[in-house]
Amino acid sequence: MTKAFEKAKKIVEKEGMPRFFIRCLSELETFVIECWDDRDARKQMSKNNAKGLTTLRQKLRKYNRDFEEDINKYKEDPDEGDEVSEEEYRSESEKESDDEPAANAFKKTTVSKPASNFLKKAASDDDDESSDHWSSDDDDSELSSDDEKYGENFAAKFLKKTPGDEKKDKEAAKKKKEDKARDKKPKLKDVEGEEGGEWEEVKGGIPMAKEKPKMFAKDTEINHEAVNKKLLEIISARGKKGTDRSDMIELLTELAEISEANNLGPAMKSKILLNRISAVFDYNPNIATCMKDEMWQLCLESIGQLITILEDNSHDMTLSDNILEEQENLTEPVYRIRGCILTVLERMDEEFTKMLQACDAHSTDYVERLKDEQVVCDIIKRLVLLLEGNATTEEICRVYLRNIVHLYYKFDKSAMASETEMTESEHEMDKMCRFIHDKDNTDRIRTQAMMSHIYHHALHDRWYQARDLMLMSHLQDTIQHSDVPTQIMYNRTMVQLGLCAFRQGMINDAHNCLVDIQSSGRAKELLAQGLLLQRQHERTPEQEKIEKRRQMPYHMHINLELLECVYLVSAMLLEIPYMAAHEFDGRRRMISKNFHHVMRVSDRQALVGPPESMREHIVAASKAMKNGDWNACHNFIINEKMNIKVWELFYNKESTIKMVVEKIQQESLRTYLFTYSSVYDTLSLTTLAEMFELNTYKVHSIISKMIINEELMASLDEPTQMVLMHRTEPSQLQALALQLSEKVSSLVENNERIMEMKQGTFYFQNKFGQADNAGGNQQNRQQQNQYKRFPDRNRNQRYTKYDSRQSDSRQGGRYDKGQQRYDRTY
Repeated sequence: MTKAFEKAKKIVEKEGMPRFFIRCLSELETFVIECWDDRDARKQMSKNNAKGLTTLRQKLRKYNRDFEEDINKYKEDPDEGDEVSEEEYRSESEKESDDEPAANAFKKTTVSKPASNFLKKAASDDDDESSDHWSSDDDDSELSSDDEKYGENFAAKFLKKTPGDEKKDKEAAKKKKEDKARDKKPKLKDVEGEEGGEWEEVKGGIPMAKEKPKMFAKDTEINHEAVNKKLLEIISARGKKGTDRSDMIELLTELAEISEANNLGPAMKSKILLNRISAVFDYNPNIATCMKDEMWQLCLESIGQLITILEDNSHDMTLSDNILEEQENLTEPVYRIRGCILTVLERMDEEFTKMLQACDAHSTDYVERLKDEQVVCDIIKRLVLLLEGNATTEEICRVYLRNIVHLYYKFDKSAMASETEMTESEHEMDKMCRFIHDKDNTDRIRTQAMMSHIYHHALHDRWYQARDLMLMSHLQDTIQHSDVPTQIMYNRTMVQLGLCAFRQGMINDAHNCLVDIQSSGRAKELLAQGLLLQRQHERTPEQEKIEKRRQMPYHMHINLELLECVYLVSAMLLEIPYMAAHEFDGRRRMISKNFHHVMRVSDRQALVGPPESMREHIVAASKAMKNGDWNACHNFIINEKMNIKVWELFYNKESTIKMVVEKIQQESLRTYLFTYSSVYDTLSLTTLAEMFELNTYKVHSIISKMIINEELMASLDEPTQMVLMHRTEPSQLQALALQLSEKVSSLVENNERIMEMKQGTFYFQNKFGQADNAGGNQQNRQQQNQYKRFPDRNRNQRYTKYDSRQSDSRQGGRYDKGQQRYDRTY
């Protein structure tokens, strides 16, 4: 009852306190007092009931204090207003009899209920008689219907019914209910009036136009004080329950028009616009969803008007959140207004991102919404020009970062054409990032600006500038302690840096940049371009909402298939020559685990058909390169399918394809030399150049590097242009024997270690017959093993041990602790 009273509080203030409410409170109070005075009954109550009675008594006494006067008046004369006088009843009946029957057809029939709970005896008797009469009729009708249904066999009513009978009964009951509902509906018939007119049933009608409440009274003087007071009145309703947000926006719009019509100055209009923008942001209470299109357009319009006013009054107006409300000056220059335009700008940018996230990326709605980015960028640029020189360094850094966020990922074709001169976008990025790096005190803004600068350099193939900035920043050491958006930005920067290195032919650097992203198998999630299903645990709805809010808009995505192709091609160019060079190594390291996984999956397939997907093409190319067939490798990497999927996505696709072909030729040559060097005694440089379609000087350069790096044991004969093999590499049998010896020695070491762990070192005695201490000394055990390994069987053999520290000190060489050298003399 109290909740209903709170809801109807406005009507109560307008119409007055309803008498039935006071009556209920009075009767409840009397009832509680009677229960409280009856001590015997209270003692017999349960613990919960007694506690509830005490609580009800306290709350009722506290609540009735506000209505004490009305309750006392009611107690003095409780019957007042409960009965309707006979004269009033007669006058009402006469009025009703005078009305036309046609008019009565459109009136709602109202039954006057007595206000009091205690009815007169006569009235109650009449009601009982009438109810008995109607109930008897109902019983008769039910009996008659049963007689008709069951006939003489009335016992069939109580027998168990079959499913078919139950279905028929349900249908009959449903039909009966529909007939009753149809009969209850009022039937409107055309009734002829006195003047021959007709009443017609009208479906719907024109809604009555509600008159809006007037902003000010008729004779009120509209000045700064009145408008400011009205503004505070409207703002005070913000956030309260039951406040209509759309009405608040309309009121603020009307107030802005009144302020402009009465020439109250730009400061008053600016303050009203700030509050209207806040009301527009508050219109959508759900943070996870974006605002509606009409609200977005109103927001852009309001922010544009506000910036225009600030531009026109840049010298006479100060807008800052450091100004207190008491310090505001809205009447005369210099105007002082409390507010922050940067917060408004950042919120607008976030709302724009949310609107892009909510649209389907492959629909025309996304394209239409993306057109608003030009408007957003224009607003940001206008604010940059406004704040430069008039704001603090912190505010300038914040607005610069907003401008950088909309600029760093955009590709500028003019930057690719001119290699020496700085383009406009490059100059603008350099200027803003340098300012933030020098002036900003917060690590987050400086980190974001630096990564955006690296991304912009890498996007336009400025590899060395981007690499140097990344190395100087040392971001790779501290990025794991940053927040999630900063880590996402770091991942995007590293990916773009890897793509730039690949386009420049730096295959090793490209692989190093991309290996962390691609090896995890979660590139899509790490770049915030979509969510992946997690096998170990499911996300909660809250976590999913948070991660969806972090997703990048579609037009900022990096092509994941292009990224994977670049990584696998880089891994192929590094891994295949390394595998050929260390074919018989027992402990061969992996350069790319992901590449090995792809190769193993291909090897497990029973039937290998022609390649179709991008991965299958690279696997087929890797197998061809392993055999030294560079032409087949080239055909698998560069073909029509791969051009459409990958290579045509590059800006300078011709130069990229040319670089990839050259790398394939060079690495195929290296693989061929590693694989077949044990077969040849000599190789002709001219023959190799013809086989791999390379220049002779290039072949000479590649082989020279391999000899210098001790990858190939050979020498070059310049007069004859021949490569002479030294045959120092072990044969296949020798390599397998070496592998076996290494594995056996490691097995022996493991067995000794296990035995020491189980039995301790008590049973291992040293040279002098003394047992080692618990834990032992590793150096003593090494000496003991040396003496065991070489028993003194022949007197002609002597084993002399030199301390490495003494020998190295004599020779002036380096000494590594724990190392010892044994010289065998005969």
